[in-house]
Amino acid sequence: MPGADARVPEAAPRAPGGYARAMARAVAALPLGLDRIVAPSLLGFAVLNAATFSVDLGLLTLLHGGLGWPLAASITTSYVVAFALSYLLNRRLNFDSHGPLGPQLGVYVVVVAVNYGVWILGVGDGLTHVGVDYRVSRLLAAVCEAGYMYAAMRWLVFRSPSVHPDAVR
Repeated sequence: MPGADARVPEAAPRAPGGYARAMARAVAALPLGLDRIVAPSLLGFAVLNAATFSVDLGLLTLLHGGLGWPLAASITTSYVVAFALSYLLNRRLNFDSHGPLGPQLGVYVVVVAVNYGVWILGVGDGLTHVGVDYRVSRLLAAVCEAGYMYAAMRWLVFRSPSVHPDAVR
């Protein structure tokens, strides 16, 4: 349109979304002073990743147990699906990130690759090879990966440039 201002105004800071507010309220209600220890993003991560982990385990069981796919292919496929879903949900709902998608996705791919090699194949597949049921192995690997992934997503992938990565909350 002639004469229209070509500048794009900066977006006003957004208030936290409904999911973030719900997690903050849930953390505030924690007893025994846990509200001073548990970050709302930790609870949000736990809720979202419990859902995506159920997708992971369900797909793993379907592919390996139901369709007879090789274990490594089943683990890889279910892992990729679950982690794509986790990235999207955590980016939008939990960390409400507005950072550039490209660099965040690049860091996330590296984080996920390390996670896959160490926790999923290293622990998950390794335990299966020593006789542990593949579903139990996957659960044990998930406990390890949860701590790693939360820390990586909070302080590496979705970190705010204005917040020092060593900040506790």
